Amino acid sequence: MPGAAIDEIDLKILDALQADGRMTNVDLAAKVGLTAPPCLRRVRTLEERGYIGSYHAHLDPVSLGYTITVFAMVSLKSQAENDLRAFESYVADLPEVRECHMLNGEIDFILKVVARDLRSFQQFLTSRLTQAPNVASVKTSLTIRTSKNLPGVPVEI
Repeated sequence: MPGAAIDEIDLKILDALQADGRMTNVDLAAKVGLTAPPCLRRVRTLEERGYIGSYHAHLDPVSLGYTITVFAMVSLKSQAENDLRAFESYVADLPEVRECHMLNGEIDFILKVVARDLRSFQQFLTSRLTQAPNVASVKTSLTIRTSKNLPGVPVEI
């Protein structure tokens, strides 16, 4: 369970795996000052407690043909819990939506959307996103460039 006590070695393990999830257990153990068996036990405990949720490959969107990243600010007509959950469920099935965050304030949700090009984003916007149930308005901002994109959280050791 998150919040359970972890020590400095656990933090080093988390930091190392967050930087390189493909690191072998032997390399990880050497990096954090353990032998392989206790290191593997610690990693499994961190997984069981929920500190490590999963492992992912970081894909290059442009290499895969996704040249556009857009942030869409969505306002809903109703903020009733059922309507909020219905919107979240709707966007969960849209592969172009890579992130969805509920916000406090004038905007109800911010979405990170990827698209192959401007035309395909426009098609997505007009046929899928603005047509979603309960959507009052969508404001979009096209990214010009990304200067920082770090996954995870800062690990203070």
